[in-house]
Amino acid sequence: MFFDARDYAGAARVLAGLVEEVPEQTGPRLLLARAYCRSAQLQRAEAELRVIVEGDPVERYARLMLSRTPQRQSRHEEAATRLRIASALAGGFGQE
Repeated sequence: MFFDARDYAGAARVLAGLVEEVPEQTGPRLLLARAYCRSAQLQRAEAELRVIVEGDPVERYARLMLSRTPQRQSRHEEAATRLRIASALAGGFGQE
């Protein structure tokens, strides 16, 4: 509902509470990271994505998002390195 309305900050508020209740579940944390990315809370997004990747190093979508967050912060070298990792895990996206 929040994503459909493009209320990403509102989604983040709701999802943060859910993640506190079920911190071991990847789904809510990944949605929270997406909400943070969409609402330009990039450091928070990156923190959530790091938690996901620490628990599941081959979580491809989290890896992709983790490469995009530094890119949006003009940390291009770091983003390129992370994108290569994500690409290898996914079988080739991002190889331009």
